[in-house]
Amino acid sequence: MKSILVFSLLFFTATSFAQPTFVQSQKSLVKIADVFSREEDSLKSEFKKKQIAWPPRALYIRNFKYDRIMEVWVKTEDKGSFKFLKSYKICMQSGTMGPKRVEGDYQVPEGFYYINEFNPNSNYHLSLGINYPNASDRILSDPGQPGSEIYIHGNCVSTGCIAITDVPIEELYIMSTYAKAYGQDFIPACISGEV
Repeated sequence: MKSILVFSLLFFTATSFAQPTFVQSQKSLVKIADVFSREEDSLKSEFKKKQIAWPPRALYIRNFKYDRIMEVWVKTEDKGSFKFLKSYKICMQSGTMGPKRVEGDYQVPEGFYYINEFNPNSNYHLSLGINYPNASDRILSDPGQPGSEIYIHGNCVSTGCIAITDVPIEELYIMSTYAKAYGQDFIPACISGEV
């Protein structure tokens, strides 16, 4: 019992100190501080309207290529379930239905991925990188040139990425920052051709 109490205390302490670290490091960037100051209050209001506690502790992103819709699901408790928050219209995606198989095919990948990069200096306002190619892609795609650098980003341009315009990427960036700060190192991003 004593070891469980000590572990719980250590976990709580580590989580409490870790949480502000990533958020604060992102907010130390002028561009991101501006994004937080403009968008965080409206996000808080949206969460309140949906009766979901702020900030999110975990995210789940679902992207449907055929419908050009991205859904964001959030979880605010460690043991709670994910709740649908909102969907974003995908402004631009290149390629057709079907997975990405080779560099330069302009295809948006299909499969199970996770956010592996926060890029505040994107050429497309802000961007969140996904871990393409994943293990399956490395097996099924061109072994020498499967492609890389696939992002969810702002603006309305795509050569294999998912463009959701600037305000939606700002919101998603803020929510992802909190989720990572609370310990979600692998924010899942599922990309499918159809519902």
